[in-house]
Formats: sequence, C-alpha cells, structure tokens
Amino acid sequence: MRRHAGTDFLPGQSRPTPRSGGRIDWLLMTTTRSSTATPRAASTAALQLDYLSSYEIASQSPYWWQNVLGVVGFEKLPAVGGARVPVTASMTPCLGANDNLCEVWRVAGSEVQLSNGAAQQSRVHYRFCEELLFGSITIEERAIEAESPTRSRADGDSAALLRATELAYQEIFGVLKETEHRHLIRIWNYLPEINREADGDERYRHFNSARQLAFRNSGQATVGTVPAASALGSPAGSPISIYFLAARQPPKMIENPRQTSAYHYPPKFGRHSPIFSRACVLNESAGTNLFVSGTASIVGHETIHPGDAAAQTRETMANIDALLDEANRVVGLARYSLDGLRFKVYVRQPSDLSAIEGALSKSLRSSTPIVYLQADVCREDLLVEIEATGESGSNDTGVM
Repeated sequence: MRRHAGTDFLPGQSRPTPRSGGRIDWLLMTTTRSSTATPRAASTAALQLDYLSSYEIASQSPYWWQNVLGVVGFEKLPAVGGARVPVTASMTPCLGANDNLCEVWRVAGSEVQLSNGAAQQSRVHYRFCEELLFGSITIEERAIEAESPTRSRADGDSAALLRATELAYQEIFGVLKETEHRHLIRIWNYLPEINREADGDERYRHFNSARQLAFRNSGQATVGTVPAASALGSPAGSPISIYFLAARQPPKMIENPRQTSAYHYPPKFGRHSPIFSRACVLNESAGTNLFVSGTASIVGHETIHPGDAAAQTRETMANIDALLDEANRVVGLARYSLDGLRFKVYVRQPSDLSAIEGALSKSLRSSTPIVYLQADVCREDLLVEIEATGESGSNDTGVM
C-alpha cells in the first residue's frame, strides 16, 4: 500500500501561541475566540488518508504520531498506545482480506502544528491545525435513558436516539464555533439498528429528524451548503458513533445530476429529509480534498435494482462517475478520476460480497484501494453503499 511522506513537528520549531481570549497548551487546548472574517491564504496543510493494519499502527514512531489527526477502527476501538489522538470505532466489521484495518487521518505541511482540544462539558474529542480539524463523539443510548428514565419511557422507544443525536450534533457545532473551524466538510454517522422500526417509523428517519433539529438550533444551513456524509447501521447494542472533518475555509458542494438532492427528498422518505451533499471539494487544500458521500443505487429519489447486489453496485458506480464529472465541472479542471479515488464499500449481506467485488472489478483497477465493511444501509432495499475520497490530479493507487 502506498505510503505518504509528511512533515512532522520538529524539535526547535515554534509551538502554538495563545490568542486573545484563550489559553493554550501543547497537548490540551481550550479556547474561546470571537469570529474573524479576514480572508486566509490557501491551505499549507495537506490532508492524508491511509488504511493501515493494527500492527502497522503499533509500529509507528512518536515522530509519526505528531501529524496524526485521528484514528478510526472499524469493528472495535484501535489500540494507539500512549498516543494522544482522537480514536473511535464505526462498529462495522471488515470483510474479505481487509481484516484488522484502521482508517488514519494525518496532515503534512512545512509549518503544520497540531493540538488536542477539550471543550468544557462536551463528549467531543478533537485534534486540529490552523486549517483542519478531526473530531469524534460516541454516545450510548442506554446512558441517555439512564439520565431520564421516566421521560424516556413516556416518550417512547425512539426518545433516547432522538436525544442522543441532538446532543451529539449540538456538541459538535459547539466545538466548531469555539475553534473557528466552522465548515463541516465530511461527517460519518453510525447508529445501531438503523432500519428497525421505533414508535411507528424507522430509526434512520428519527435520526434525520433529530439531526435537522440540531442543525436548525445551531444556526446551520439545512440545504445547499451542507456537508458530505454517510449514515450506516451498526449491530444492536452499539453506541451512536460519529466522526467528522471540518475546515476554516468553506468547501464547494457537489450535487449529482442523476439524483434528487437528499435534502429535497419527498415526504415518503420521512418527515425530515437527510442533511448532506452528494460530495464536496475542499478547493484550497492539497492532499485528500474530494469527499464523496455514501452513494447507492438511487436514481432521482428511487431505489433501482432491488434485490440485485451486482446491478446496484454498477448503478452506484454510474452515480460516482457522474459526481466526478460534476466535481470537475465545478472546479473548472479535469482533476478527479476513478483511478485517483480510495473507496469504502458497505455490504449489507456478506453473501453478496463476491458479486459486489465482481461488479467493481469491471470499472476499477485491481490496485485500487478498497475497504469492504459489513453494515446496514439507510434503506432496507439497498444492498450496498459506496463512499470515496480523492486527491486532485492524483492517479496513484495502492494495494491493501
């Protein structure tokens, strides 16, 4: 698998200095600052994504860890030794040859310096540089029920999910306001039993209602300038797990000409529409700067090819192709192609893995980095969902 070279914090480099209204220290940082509208120069931080095994992570030197933003385990929390970086887990088991992989987000740049953050009374763990921030939050629905047992019983089976989702997003937006990384780029949501019915509706639809309420209460847009995102189902008993990337500069949002924007879905898909863009481009940043949301076999707003995993995979890739064309049109250059992407593929039924791999082999090189994970998809008739990241002008690939 391809490795990225980066510039870490070197002994003798200047460390971050306090700003007005805030206190700073190198490993733990809490700041409260007023917003500034002054324009910033193009980013010097290059965002990097790697999929590494637990063994590879454990063998890294302290020097390497200085530029790590965060680490995501799939089936369980990754072991990072004494490294003080945000860690989380999606609770989505690896399939095929991808066993024991972790997702590692790093930054490189000649003057990049990272700090950890700790917001008061917040469950969000985050790490950031001047331009970029990675954060994660995990909430147990059982803990929410325990806090208000009488209220939870009175409000029904969905009450804990609704409250936990609203709290998670409120705390995320609180951190972004505090650090001034106000623009969510990409967010990953994992909730247990996403398709199970609760109080007369699917849990995913309850999640969408709570997410929309949190966006509105925090003064965030709910259409147009919304982040790229995914929402997948984890096993019963798992916590709600959310991780995200944010920036000081706004990304360019990309919609798919083949699909209805998710935030304009008709009421048949729930009282409140999902809040995400089909993709976004962080135009001023080097490294990984294209983020393709979880994409499935949907044309317009309807599921296509129900019951056929291979056909759904081909339709999904047609949607990703269309997104790449649109991203290149929006940025004005032919910067992105399938050959420059890294993929995560969520498979509902492990028995469909072979058919999905076969369909992908028709459109992707054998060296294309792909991670296969088992997860429920947001609609019960969807068998596969695919997300991707890309680097502008990159045709490099790696093997995992």
